[in-house]
Amino acid sequence: MGLLPLLLLLSFLSLSSAEIARSIGINYGQLGNNLPTPSHSISLVQSLNAHRVKIYDANPSILTALSKTQLQVSIMVPNQAISNISTNQSAADEWVCNNLLPFYPKTLIRYLLVGNEILSDTSNKQVWYDLLPAMRKIKWSLKSYNISNVKVGTPLAMDALQTTFPPSNGTFRPDISDTVMKPMLQFLYRTKSFYFVDVYTYFAWAASPKTISLDYALLKPTNITYADPVSGLTYTNLLDQLLDAVYAAMTRVGFPGVRIAIAETGWPNAGDFDEIGANIYNAAIYNRNLARKMAVKPALGTPARPGRVIPTFIFSLFNENQKTGPGTERHWGLFYPNGTGIYEVDLTGKLPDSAYKSLPAPTNNEPYKGKIWCVVVEGKVNATDLGGALTYACGQGNGTCNAIQPGKACYHPNTLVSHASYAFNLYWQQFRSVGGTCYFNGLAVQTINDPSYGSCKYPSLTN
Repeated sequence: MGLLPLLLLLSFLSLSSAEIARSIGINYGQLGNNLPTPSHSISLVQSLNAHRVKIYDANPSILTALSKTQLQVSIMVPNQAISNISTNQSAADEWVCNNLLPFYPKTLIRYLLVGNEILSDTSNKQVWYDLLPAMRKIKWSLKSYNISNVKVGTPLAMDALQTTFPPSNGTFRPDISDTVMKPMLQFLYRTKSFYFVDVYTYFAWAASPKTISLDYALLKPTNITYADPVSGLTYTNLLDQLLDAVYAAMTRVGFPGVRIAIAETGWPNAGDFDEIGANIYNAAIYNRNLARKMAVKPALGTPARPGRVIPTFIFSLFNENQKTGPGTERHWGLFYPNGTGIYEVDLTGKLPDSAYKSLPAPTNNEPYKGKIWCVVVEGKVNATDLGGALTYACGQGNGTCNAIQPGKACYHPNTLVSHASYAFNLYWQQFRSVGGTCYFNGLAVQTINDPSYGSCKYPSLTN
């Protein structure tokens, strides 16, 4: 047995049950077509010394695998089921009967989350108002089955807040503050549940890397502090700032006593060329520091709520190759899909830095300075999928495919891959500022190698 496994074993055996209860949980996402079996995946969760696991559905194979463990489990009602459940107690009863009862109590289900980041979707505002009625009906179903130790909640992103700075000025968005948040918080308070928040210091730092210290965002112990000019509280890391902004928002609508749980947090281990600070070094440092922070006994809490235990789930178990969006979306894992660890982390927070192997030096903590293009990924690509993506790209924007028409500069070589690369690149250049990504369902990737040839010039993004 090597030094690290031995230290991990000794640190785990030396923990009291109360300390184990504070160890961090892990989000087990399944948006990948190359992930291990549930039983293997759960073994990886256990290897981290995690105490909790959160899944984004009620997958029976995963819940069966979890029944053989002492892991506390969080399951989720899918977003699309919320509106039906909100008006139909029978639908709520049926969901609980089909998805929870076959596994409970052998599987230690402790949280039942209704939907995921519902209030971030502005395309269907009706579901905002269906959310709390659905939560109430799910709670009533649990009560009717004499289940009292499963907390009902819903994970919300930080965009539920209109302001987060300074922390004492934390305020919910006006479109949800009184109509959605206030009655929801009343429900959470009455049922002794948690406000489940998805909170990422990475995004706050990446949006303002010149004004926010990277070490402060990585929870490193430094002399960097921030004093809230209103509350007078002093902060030593960005996570506490963001959490206290949530506490302030809850206080502002009359519910200061609702407890917080961190449903998601973490740091990406890789990303696209135009994404800053996404690397293995930063991801490892953040999650190790997070584990240490949450393991302190008695609990640290936050400056505004000292001493509070905050149940926490790291995102995520695996890099998930079918997640859409920018490159960071597919690189939050602690493990590669083949089960190999991307970096070492002990979620009990007991392992010192000296016990870990050295990490690769970060190379993208400063914005990339140079030109970037978007092209079709190398290797075999499904022609049907690529053709559909090309058609989509050509139908968007301003002259996206003019240069690949017969007789134009980029028509030759007259191949699907060549034409798609040009169209993907021009589409991305036009729409990146409004959320367009170089992804196309996994068919495209960023490159710093100029794909231009002859008289065919690919426009570039220049950071």
